[in-house]
Amino acid sequence: MQQSLTESLPADQQGGQFLGRALAPEGPVVLRIADDTLFDLTDEVATVAGAVARRHFSGGRVIGPVSAGLPAGWTLLSPIDLQCVKACGVTFALSAIERVIEERARGDAARAGAIRATLEEKVGSAIRAVVPGSEAAAALKQALIAEGMWSQYLEVAIGPDAEVFSKSPVLSTVGTGAPIGVRSDSTWNNPEPEVVLIVDPRGEIAGATLGNDVNLRDFEGRSALLLSKAKDNNASCAIGPFIRLFDDGFTLDDIRKTTVELLVEGPEGYRLEGTNAMAEISRDPADLVRQTMSEHHFPDGFALFCGTLFAPTQDRDQPGKGFTHKVGDRVSISAPRLGRLTNGVTTSRDAPPWEIGIAAFIRNLASRGLIDRI
Repeated sequence: MQQSLTESLPADQQGGQFLGRALAPEGPVVLRIADDTLFDLTDEVATVAGAVARRHFSGGRVIGPVSAGLPAGWTLLSPIDLQCVKACGVTFALSAIERVIEERARGDAARAGAIRATLEEKVGSAIRAVVPGSEAAAALKQALIAEGMWSQYLEVAIGPDAEVFSKSPVLSTVGTGAPIGVRSDSTWNNPEPEVVLIVDPRGEIAGATLGNDVNLRDFEGRSALLLSKAKDNNASCAIGPFIRLFDDGFTLDDIRKTTVELLVEGPEGYRLEGTNAMAEISRDPADLVRQTMSEHHFPDGFALFCGTLFAPTQDRDQPGKGFTHKVGDRVSISAPRLGRLTNGVTTSRDAPPWEIGIAAFIRNLASRGLIDRI
């Protein structure tokens, strides 16, 4: 499902600077796009993590105009490599309510509708009205506890501490055009269209891209302790198409105003559209980065999923069952200044196995004489 570079990039790409990766016959290469031209940076800096940390390079070897696409035999990869992949959840009021629904339904989609109506009436407006960690949020927590409405998900929705978890191992993410995997034994799941911040080793936000944090609602709904099993599976994390670096014309303020669009097209003609408006996020992106850094050390930086407003409730097959993926779905996630990330859905069992781990990656760089350019 490889799409052209022009289809992947935003309309204003000529005014921006982009970093990405591709798999060439000799191994992974680092790409740069500027002034409608595609460059190979690998001989200067052999990892995207290194390029993000430096953010100063001579320009790279010219490959050609963006319109000509990648050289023959090259395919786009996820635009990150050595960065840790972290994610923040329950950062929007709507997603908080949906997580509580999953918890109370114990992962059973058939029970979700009735629970949703009750929670929205009693909790929805209150959550939207408070700032997480504030005195008003603490007072709301006590009121909800008294009513028997409290949940661990509401704690991270309005409490002082954001939910931060590890989404995917280093080098395991897939890029645009690659199959994305859903566990074969999941019966209630959905895509999660998100902004992904790219953070350097110093904790500075260097740029942003798009991501799909595939969500298994049945697994996590049965127990929050199944979060890792719900989130971290083969091909279950898509990032791309490219990292757009911040500059005078594209800043964190643009991310705060970004609306991410989602389109799911099913093999049976099904169509689902949704949006993720960053203006409605409960916690500022800079605060999410600060809380992720905390007392941790990320020597190669990290990619941070910011969470999503989108939670599909539209029935797909049976009334009251809501949405779940089918093999063959085509998922497109786009934003005006970040481009388009497109993936076909398969199962994690049937997706291509992850083979280029850290050891294989280092061996490849060594064989090409690039170790000292990481």
